[in-house]
Amino acid sequence: MNRFAAIHGEEAVTPQLAGGWSLTQVTPPSALFGANGMQFGTDGRLYVAQAMGSQVTAIDTVTGEHEVIAPNGGPITGPDDVAFDSQGNMYSTEVMSEQVSMRKPNGEVTIVSDGLPSANGVTVFNDRLFIDEHRPGGGLFELYPHDDRPPRQIAANLSGPNALAGGPDGKLYFPLVPEGEIWRADPETGELEKVTEGLFHPTAAKFNPAGELVSPQAGNGEVVKIDTETGAQTVIARVRPGIDNLAFDAAGKLYLSHFVDGGVAEVSVDGNSTERVLAEPGWVGPWGIAADPSGTCFIVDCLSLARLDASGKRAAVGSPLDKSAPRFVRAVAAGNAGEFLMTTARGDVIRYQFDSEKSHMMVAKQGQLKGLCAGENDTVYVAKDDGVEGGQGSVFSVNDAGDMSTLVEGLSAPKDVCVHGGVCYVSETGAGRVVAVNDGGAVTPILENLKDPRGLAVIGDELFVLDRAGRTLWSVDLAGGNAASQVATQLPVGAVCPLDLAGGLCSDGSGHLLIAADGEGSILRISRS
Repeated sequence: MNRFAAIHGEEAVTPQLAGGWSLTQVTPPSALFGANGMQFGTDGRLYVAQAMGSQVTAIDTVTGEHEVIAPNGGPITGPDDVAFDSQGNMYSTEVMSEQVSMRKPNGEVTIVSDGLPSANGVTVFNDRLFIDEHRPGGGLFELYPHDDRPPRQIAANLSGPNALAGGPDGKLYFPLVPEGEIWRADPETGELEKVTEGLFHPTAAKFNPAGELVSPQAGNGEVVKIDTETGAQTVIARVRPGIDNLAFDAAGKLYLSHFVDGGVAEVSVDGNSTERVLAEPGWVGPWGIAADPSGTCFIVDCLSLARLDASGKRAAVGSPLDKSAPRFVRAVAAGNAGEFLMTTARGDVIRYQFDSEKSHMMVAKQGQLKGLCAGENDTVYVAKDDGVEGGQGSVFSVNDAGDMSTLVEGLSAPKDVCVHGGVCYVSETGAGRVVAVNDGGAVTPILENLKDPRGLAVIGDELFVLDRAGRTLWSVDLAGGNAASQVATQLPVGAVCPLDLAGGLCSDGSGHLLIAADGEGSILRISRS
């Protein structure tokens, strides 16, 4: 199952290679762009929101057939959860655009409300619409999709509320994820009451057809039934960690989604936790990739970091739930033997030794950092894109002591860097070009008229450039007057993503190129035949 082909068609996403080049898949395509909130629609199908892919897919739980309802690149951006009213209208919380949208059965999309930071959980209860904000100090609101009334705040200063549901007692139930608690609120008075505690990152609170409260724990993969009077917990299923949400069909069958790998499955609650897979686990992106000479790859996959060995075996390195490893990584690059270099969402530059799992913070909190690369004498070069129009981007260098030096300023949305022969090459997305920057900071364009240049890699005297929106891989002959040619076109890359991520291309150290194919959710290897 190929999520990109479902939108564009198989022919449109079949790569075309220049003569002398070949392509293989290191990992297969993914079915979904991750799997977040989900709910059964009025048509009986299971609707799965995919925040990182700006997509909603309906799954027939009997046949397993997938249909894209809200496509990547469409009017719904970053949906994290969905709910339906009795008229078949689908409501989506667009977590990164701080709004809630409504999709009518005829496909028309309108905005219900905006200005809701981290709008996340959503439910329709007695045909009334409720949402909450998954953030510190988040609120619980009632929205009015059919008139001009502003949102009505029911509760405030909540610690990370998430997927919510109405209970048989008329109360709204929701988890406080970082606190490990389930709470309920009176939707009229806002009165709050704790239901239970001691859970390991509970991500949702839902009721089965029997009226029993059930919550998944992302931290350990357990699903528990909770007595709403005593708070007592009973484990009814155990699966892998990273559960995002759950849904029950009319017969009481349990379905789980995973934000880490996009898997969706029907899971038995008889103690055996048998799974019937509806969407195979895969990549949410992937977006960033780097390879060690040993053949080990590190891959940036949304909020998670993964390790891929030379045999193609994947293992998780870090996630938002794992504080022992680098978290919220934005870009990776090969460093010295046995280590990788990373930038994070917080603006840190990290040197990470993957065998010993030791991290060295080179510099912290430097703003919107993108791609990076190793230079001489343990110096690291980093692209910085502060997101301001008018050429506010830059490239700086930093050493292990934390000493920083700006190489060049005035760049337009720089995304990746690569150093070769004493020259620093930078992809400028804002200008649609790749430039060479010498030691004095002088800028020389070497490849222009690109749509969205991101990843850079060098093999010998060839610079390779991944034009993500153009879905093209370019080669620039650095020893032959910078002559450029296309290596591959129609690559399955360039999906619309609410996060502005860098990279996606690297050399594997053996003369091959690796591409993080974010469109179809695979890792590709491109080699000379």
